[in-house]
Amino acid sequence: MIEAADHDTIGDSAYRNIREDIIFGQLRPSEKLRLEPLRKRYNVSVTTLREILNRLTSDGLVVAEGQKGFEVASVSDADLWEVAELRLLVEGHAIARSFDKGDLDWESQVVAAHHKLHRLEDRMISGDMTAREDWKRADWGFHRALLTGCGSKTLMDLHGQLFDKYLRYQILTLAFRGEAGAQEHAGLLEAAFARDVTRAKEILSKHILGGVEFIINTRKKP
Repeated sequence: MIEAADHDTIGDSAYRNIREDIIFGQLRPSEKLRLEPLRKRYNVSVTTLREILNRLTSDGLVVAEGQKGFEVASVSDADLWEVAELRLLVEGHAIARSFDKGDLDWESQVVAAHHKLHRLEDRMISGDMTAREDWKRADWGFHRALLTGCGSKTLMDLHGQLFDKYLRYQILTLAFRGEAGAQEHAGLLEAAFARDVTRAKEILSKHILGGVEFIINTRKKP
């Protein structure tokens, strides 16, 4: 997910809104993106809208169909596995750098992000599925906090793109792993305090790849 900036233009705001609507399933996989309805929905010109859709094509969330226009990118198990493996590679590398460079301010950010996530996980575990979008935003916030000490905008941007693609699958399948996922998040917090990169990477692998298996199994259920 992309955070709003103080200098956001109307086009930036519309880009962010359309991107989030794709990630959170308001615009469904393979849905045709008709310019006129989108122009009215997001209050932008057709020219700006085309620029946004081309940008989202570069992000891998939209597919350009030549003269036929645009559609939301489809989903598949193979694509999910690839996204997960790339996310694991990038996030693992960024965590190693973050653990090495992170200071007390970084630790405070990680603790605050985990506290928010933990509270929302508790609500989800108790059966309150109305917290789903807030939970996923908090999940994003915690994983981002773990990486903020890495000192690389390139790594952070790349991770953000991969996380969003992974997140889309979770949202589309309502995938929530309950206690297992919550315990893995707690383990990542402990590893961060201990600066234990090896342990963090082990947990991260279980967390991300286990999430893929859960998503795929959820999709196969009638």
